[in-house]
Amino acid sequence: MVATAPATWQGRWAHEADTQAFAQRLALCPAVAHATIALHGDLGAGKTTFVRHLLRALGVSGRIKSPTYAVVEPHTSVDCPLMPAGESLSIWHFDFYRFSDPREWEEAGFRELFASAGLKLVEWPERAAGFLPPIDLDLHIDPDPMINDPEHDDARLVRAVARTPAGHLLLEAVT
Repeated sequence: MVATAPATWQGRWAHEADTQAFAQRLALCPAVAHATIALHGDLGAGKTTFVRHLLRALGVSGRIKSPTYAVVEPHTSVDCPLMPAGESLSIWHFDFYRFSDPREWEEAGFRELFASAGLKLVEWPERAAGFLPPIDLDLHIDPDPMINDPEHDDARLVRAVARTPAGHLLLEAVT
């Protein structure tokens, strides 16, 4: 495997519509169908909001909820435009916020899920440090500290870091 130097993009999502537009651009990139994307940010930063927009853009229907208590929520897109006709896209949304010991990773059987085909979205990846496979794209989402107006508190500062060749393709798709 050839090492790839990380590449970074920084931007701002002024409104939730910007989050949605970013997710839609990402959903057009074929590399997303087999990527591992780590989502960083404090509670309430907008990680799950971004995931909802991405899953909708990939054709997931039905309720999309946070996996905070379940740790993982599986999704299937039967209408994903990136997949060949008749094939569905498997997606796993992980939230390791409640992990207190990274060894829980092994005990929960996540190694098999991460080894399988499909998109993996990981909130709180640092809680499973040392157990996760290589991350293709790190996405850091933080509330914009310059916004003090509760009516416009959906502004976010965003930093995306590509760590693999697939991550570079994802980064190119959104910039």
